[in-house]
Amino acid sequence: MEIITDIPSLRLRLKSEHYVVFVPTMGNLHEGHLSLIQIAKQKSGCLVSSIFVNRLQFGQTSDFDQYPRTLKEDLKSLEKNGVDVVFAPTEEDIYPVHQEFIIEPPPLANILEGEFRPRFFSGVATLVLKLFNLVQPQLAIFGKKDYQQLCIMREMTRQLNLSIEIGEGETVRASDGLALSSRNRFLNKEERAEAVCLFQVLSKIKLEIEAGNKNFEKLQNDARETLISRGWDVDYIALRQRNTLAPAQVNNGALVVLGAAKLGETRLIDNLEISAEI
Repeated sequence: MEIITDIPSLRLRLKSEHYVVFVPTMGNLHEGHLSLIQIAKQKSGCLVSSIFVNRLQFGQTSDFDQYPRTLKEDLKSLEKNGVDVVFAPTEEDIYPVHQEFIIEPPPLANILEGEFRPRFFSGVATLVLKLFNLVQPQLAIFGKKDYQQLCIMREMTRQLNLSIEIGEGETVRASDGLALSSRNRFLNKEERAEAVCLFQVLSKIKLEIEAGNKNFEKLQNDARETLISRGWDVDYIALRQRNTLAPAQVNNGALVVLGAAKLGETRLIDNLEISAEI
């Protein structure tokens, strides 16, 4: 495995590669990230992963500073999982001057996560477009754990005519159902035991709809009230159409339920796809 930290060396290394598969990360890797690496490994070609904590997508300096940096451990995990090239640049490499050119995503970026994290997807899209330009992959893999981000990446490549296929990886969960996340490490013992409740309320909605329940508003409200009664600070529980994330319609069975809520000081997100004849 080659570790590259500067842009000229990255471009030189990848210049002769005919097929590049790319998995961008912010590091602090867990099994969810590594599952994306394994999906990428199924494709023949050069497997590139990046590690870069992107200041543009953090709303507060404290959040950016507190994000766990575990580069040494991350590199070991990526090497063990068969990555060919790791791009681990500094901020000066990615943002050599103040970034004034910013990607402005469509209204899709202003709902759900975008409502509670203003400019978040603008920061994500700006960095990812930079990385796409540097790595020039034919395929990039993103996880369904960040469902809205996956939708936005697909729309960005479509609208900007990028010759990049966007692949997806399923959410990886702990044995009790909690979606793996870098933020889980901030949960104390009691919070960790309670954290699975987000998955449970989403699962109940999924089961209800697949059993024929069409009262979407009540299902969402009941899930919110359940979490609030257990001490959660809920941002949203939302039933949406998969491709557009528009509000769910009873005549469209390709749905997703998404949730975001804060437990103590830790904000968790999760989602479940729903397939039902409704």
